[in-house]
Amino acid sequence: MKKFIKAAVLSVAAAAMVLPTFGTAQAGDDDDLLAAGAVGLVTGALIGTAIGSQPRYYGEPERVYIDPEPEYYEPRPVYRPRPVYRPVYRPVVESYGLEPWTPEWYRYCSQRYRSFDPDSGTFVGYDGRSHFCTAG
Repeated sequence: MKKFIKAAVLSVAAAAMVLPTFGTAQAGDDDDLLAAGAVGLVTGALIGTAIGSQPRYYGEPERVYIDPEPEYYEPRPVYRPRPVYRPVYRPVVESYGLEPWTPEWYRYCSQRYRSFDPDSGTFVGYDGRSHFCTAG
């Protein structure tokens, strides 16, 4: 409603400014009256368009509360050392003639292998590993 009232008031004001420019002596000519009406119409249309194209402002928008998303944090991984399983060395004794841990067996293994360890009954092979001495 306010918009219509503004447009009407401004149209009347524009017409009030344009109409007095035409004197009473000119009022007798029909062509001049039509020209004056056309000028008033164009002026009112321009002013009405200018008023109507203004941006509409309805006041401050209503505020709406939006619940924020909860923040989830991944727990840090707990690193634990994995157990290392090593096979227990249990020598497989194949009897080739001499029984292990006998004096003959000790003599045979110490003569055959320079790296023979009499406490464990093993020697170090060319591969760098310990091997149990099997006499035979």
